Amino acid sequence: MAIKKGDFIAFKFSGYSNGEIFDTNIEEDLKKINPKVKAKESIIVVGKEMVVKGLDSAFEDKEIGKPYEIKVLSKNGFGERHREMVKTIPLKIFTEKQINPYPGLVLNMDNMIARIITVSGARVITDFNNPLAGKDLEYKFTITRKVEDESEKVNALFEVLLRMVPEFEIKDKIIIKGPKFFEVIVKEFSDQFKEMVGKELAFELKEEEKVKEEKEKDKKESDSSK
Repeated sequence: MAIKKGDFIAFKFSGYSNGEIFDTNIEEDLKKINPKVKAKESIIVVGKEMVVKGLDSAFEDKEIGKPYEIKVLSKNGFGERHREMVKTIPLKIFTEKQINPYPGLVLNMDNMIARIITVSGARVITDFNNPLAGKDLEYKFTITRKVEDESEKVNALFEVLLRMVPEFEIKDKIIIKGPKFFEVIVKEFSDQFKEMVGKELAFELKEEEKVKEEKEKDKKESDSSK
């Protein structure tokens, strides 16, 4: 059965740039770039660009269990390089944060990954482009299975969209259980879950959180009555 848009799929892959592996979830290849990380199949929804555009579109009409090799142009990978993303930053910005910049250093600045190109006097030339921007890529992949289990689909969506999996229960809706700030997650992502798994998100305060809130409320009332 050929894969189509909207399908949840599990797959194994390796991505290459200039013949070098830059990302993979295949154990043998993973040992070459990060032996401490355990191999784990990836799960995505086809057509939602949860991976680079070129790889995402390549999944359509493919067969389960068959290996494929594709080439992805930079515009359909991590995008083109942009000169405006290369910035000159005063050295004091780094020293104030107790950072000693040097060429090749990669760090997080303003929630963006940046790479130091050169340090000259009081100036630091910094590149905010993705390291793979402007590069054509190659991917080898195999779709291992089509994901049908509803709970596994929900779990996978949480991992992709939130990078974490809260406690949840599936009824008429997907009920997230946790502290009150989880309500923000419900409001932000409910429509996406409705579109992809057919059920909206709902929020339920965990029992221990209810007890905590009641204690805090009682304490405030007690303090105000003094």
